[in-house]
Amino acid sequence: MAFPQPPLTGIKVLEFAGLAPGPFAGMMLADAGAEVLRIDRPSSATPPAADLLTRHKSSICVDLKNPSGVALVRELCRSADVLIDPFRPGVLEKLGLGPDTLCTLNPRLIYARMTGFRRDGKYSAMAGHDINYLAVSGVLSMLGRKGQKPTPPINILGDFAGGGAMLVHGILLALIARDKQGQTPTRPDTIQQQETNNISIEPILGKDLSMGGFGTGAILASTPGPTTTTTNISARDGSGGQVVEANMVDGASYLSTYPRFTLKTPVGSCPRGSNLLDSGCPFYDTYETRDGRYMAVGALEPQFYRELIRGLGLGHYSWADTIERHSRECWPEIRRVFEQTFKTKTRAEWEGIFDGTDACCTPVLGYGELEGGRQRGEGGDQRPAVTLRNTPLLAIGQEEQDGKGGGGDASRGQGPGVDGNGYMGSTLNPGEGGEETLKKWLGWAKGVEHSVHQGGLVLVEKEKSRL
Repeated sequence: MAFPQPPLTGIKVLEFAGLAPGPFAGMMLADAGAEVLRIDRPSSATPPAADLLTRHKSSICVDLKNPSGVALVRELCRSADVLIDPFRPGVLEKLGLGPDTLCTLNPRLIYARMTGFRRDGKYSAMAGHDINYLAVSGVLSMLGRKGQKPTPPINILGDFAGGGAMLVHGILLALIARDKQGQTPTRPDTIQQQETNNISIEPILGKDLSMGGFGTGAILASTPGPTTTTTNISARDGSGGQVVEANMVDGASYLSTYPRFTLKTPVGSCPRGSNLLDSGCPFYDTYETRDGRYMAVGALEPQFYRELIRGLGLGHYSWADTIERHSRECWPEIRRVFEQTFKTKTRAEWEGIFDGTDACCTPVLGYGELEGGRQRGEGGDQRPAVTLRNTPLLAIGQEEQDGKGGGGDASRGQGPGVDGNGYMGSTLNPGEGGEETLKKWLGWAKGVEHSVHQGGLVLVEKEKSRL
């Protein structure tokens, strides 16, 4: 069966092997049709927490301690669209693979860099994990129950939402900018300068510039004096590539824009765990049922609250009135009654009452339940995060191609799925599928253009080699 091409078909991505955010960014691009080639170290042993974010990727091992291994990566970068750098600042520069070098070889390259802390901050040289990035971003201070210490969530906000997803956001913006540059003719009015002294403007061919975390596209150097310069540098240099920098501190902080704003409003001005949306409000919380499971309640609006009260059979209380419920003096009693009431029925019984209503009351499902439901044909299948009707993303699980709609339903993705069905990822062995990718990308054959040295690929040196 012929499938329409996913949106990133033809985009070539080099992903240096890393942890969490880098692989997640690569997987998001691969799910959208990009060809992602992971670069592993020759000595890579499968760690206990192996990278499972490998859908639709291939791998090569490269000996970066060998100059011919570095040369191989440089040659790959000549035809790549995106490079994902997951290392601490300066690591790839020491290997001769920094943006100065690679963006000069390929001015169209999107050089995407992912760090935990800001590259220019006091923590830039320190190691860290999701909890640390949330801590210094201010986000962790808002998470937790009343009277308890800040509670770190599972590593979603920093590593993935504030890290990998934000990096993909930057990559896609850079690809759009590159595409626009290719369509924009060079005109005198694209370069506007008002100057009172000499200014030199240099294209970003490998210059690691950052203003707010992203490449500026130009270096402005001048003698002191008032200067206003607006430059469309892409229209001048004909490249369109740039350096994209993301970090998990700024990413998590950006995600928390609304909660941060509400700290100075009645919605969030009380201490942690005492506000409308942080479990302080009794009609925005979870409640245990008779069988030890949970229901989630989010009946904020008056019409939804009325539906909830009706379903719970609590209309005889004074705070059943939609106005009275906003009195914080009522909240302890509302919570106590809700807790008692939800424990009178099983979760399934409450589902029977609230399913199909606007009470904003739903079961708290575990992934084991969802997977079991998928296996029984009751839903629970994992799907691409977004649906593009004309250019759907790739299928997540192999079962999507079983004739039950995987090929025809854009919401389920398209094309060959992968083993793991969305609930269990699979490891990508170092070197797996890499030779086929090199053949497809560059027409390279093992023993002709590349060979193996100490377990890693290196470029075969030839007399007429460009390197």
